[in-house]
Amino acid sequence: MMMNRSLALFAVLATVATVTSGYSTTSRRNAFCKIATTGAAALVVSGSSNIGVANALEMCPVKSENCVTTTWTAPSGMSKADAASALKDALNAYPQEGQGDVDGGGWTLVEDNLSSSAGTARVEYRSSGKKFFAKAFNGGKPFVDDLNIELANDGSSIQLRSASRIGESDFGVNKKRIEYLAAAMKAKGFGV
Repeated sequence: MMMNRSLALFAVLATVATVTSGYSTTSRRNAFCKIATTGAAALVVSGSSNIGVANALEMCPVKSENCVTTTWTAPSGMSKADAASALKDALNAYPQEGQGDVDGGGWTLVEDNLSSSAGTARVEYRSSGKKFFAKAFNGGKPFVDDLNIELANDGSSIQLRSASRIGESDFGVNKKRIEYLAAAMKAKGFGV
């Protein structure tokens, strides 16, 4: 595992040396731009995916008010199968009627590949559709949020991204959902 990181770092350093040679002064910005255009940055990203860390989920946009990402760490020595089972238990324990004035329209596990080599899952959560914003801005239909989950190849970590499909603010709904699930995972020994 460390070898992959070392090779990727060496490739980046070699590329920096190559693209900056012949220039008497090169700013960090110019060096980065040169590296990005040569594809070395892509090498680092793709090279790190074999390390066992869950890292394929898209990050939330900067200053986003309707998206939350987090990573949980499994207890030392926990297998991928045990981590997947603990996560499924936490997901299934989430109340269908919602919790803390969140997700009153229930939830559906629409994709479950946690136990496979993919190690992914997606859950759709719905608001009740009865409050002012749903009536005024969404035609009385519930707002839908997606929780995307990726379990590391070795089961050592779980990455989550909970985001609203529409709108610029979720009034803290995604954060409340993640905190609820995090409490269940913390009780199972996960670092949250």
